Amino acid sequence: MILIIDDDTAVRSSLNFMLKRAGYVAKAVPGPREAMDVVRAEAPDLILMDMNFTLSTTGEEGLTLLRQVKIFRPDVPVILMTAWGSIQLAVQGMRAGAFDFITKPWNNAALLQRIETALQLNSAAQKAEEESSGFVLDRSHIVGCSRGLTEVLDTVARIARTNASVLVTGESGTGKELIAEAVHRNSRRAAQPFVKVNLGGISQSLFESEMFGHKKGAFTDAVADRMGRFELADKGTIFLDEIGDLDMSCQVKLLRVLQDQTFEVLGDSRPRKVDVRVVSATNADLRKMVAEHTFREDLFYRINLITIHLPALRERREDIPLLARHFADRQAELNGLPRTEFSADALQFLSRLPYPGNIRELKNLVERTILVSGKPVLDASDFDAQYLRRDEPAKAGRGSSFAGMTLDEIERQTILQALDYHKGNLSQVATALGISRAALYRRLEKYGISTND
Repeated sequence: MILIIDDDTAVRSSLNFMLKRAGYVAKAVPGPREAMDVVRAEAPDLILMDMNFTLSTTGEEGLTLLRQVKIFRPDVPVILMTAWGSIQLAVQGMRAGAFDFITKPWNNAALLQRIETALQLNSAAQKAEEESSGFVLDRSHIVGCSRGLTEVLDTVARIARTNASVLVTGESGTGKELIAEAVHRNSRRAAQPFVKVNLGGISQSLFESEMFGHKKGAFTDAVADRMGRFELADKGTIFLDEIGDLDMSCQVKLLRVLQDQTFEVLGDSRPRKVDVRVVSATNADLRKMVAEHTFREDLFYRINLITIHLPALRERREDIPLLARHFADRQAELNGLPRTEFSADALQFLSRLPYPGNIRELKNLVERTILVSGKPVLDASDFDAQYLRRDEPAKAGRGSSFAGMTLDEIERQTILQALDYHKGNLSQVATALGISRAALYRRLEKYGISTND
């Protein structure tokens, strides 16, 4: 049973009709007192709750009711309803334990999808069904058997077939895109598009055109119609990589389409509906960014219904030999080379390295050593020579004194050293520093560093 709590008769009737037409059992009440009577008497499967009631326009009555509901029924998912102008109320509700929020007027399809997602994630029956259905996770291109990786894949298996928004976090180079692809590949949307978007590489001026598309003549360079990324991902999954790099004005525009799954193409005022599952990724600390007011809290709650944290490679060292062999086999296949083997001391050497660049760094080291050495069996000395060669800029940096310098000063000095070592090649500098090229551009601007690239 879905419990509807709203003091507007028209809203109650509309939601009641929509839910019953969709096959749900619904019950509607006008206010907190009646709602608590129902909650005490029976456990709803889900609650749709307005945040403002007749006696209060501040939302405090709604927040009080939410807290009471969570005391009596802590496991029942609550979806909040509020006007766009009062969205901060929904953010407060999310802090108090709400599952999700929608804004009025709502989109029926989007609301039903969120209800379905909430029920799926909260249903023990759903979990039992998945365990007994013979479902086998497709983990293509994901290598490893460590406990940390196994826990990540267990989460993917549990949530892949829902429509829940997913936030993948972890250091640069840990394989966040592979996990996003695994979520899509194991979902009911697997046959539909998987559209990747590097938000760190899209400028503020081009954001709307890239994401929502444009009509011919919408602006000076719009010489033809262009379909945006959201429309390309319709019925499938959109992967928003480096979402922590998105500036505040673009965050608002993104929030609107995630909120009601509608958007407007530049040059066309007609709203268009889209059905997409959103998977985001970042190596930034979004909670810290929210506290510093550089990332919107409402957007944060919208994208991280489920959070999957990828451990760093140094936290899953038992996977290093498996990954090294995987990269060696791929290198042989791609370049038509004979299969390269590793001595025991080579694998021990690789397993001891710190890997600040994570899996990407291991991949580069293995591939470079294979190509340079040309040997059928690699030992520790082969990898040691290539690792030392790779580490020369870092060693130079460690030789200088950072005593008394601020973090910004240290970062600026590190960038300057990398620029000098790589002779101003920004792609190589970005790779060496473990950041995107767009993120490097922002730091160059921040520190007033000029380049000829």
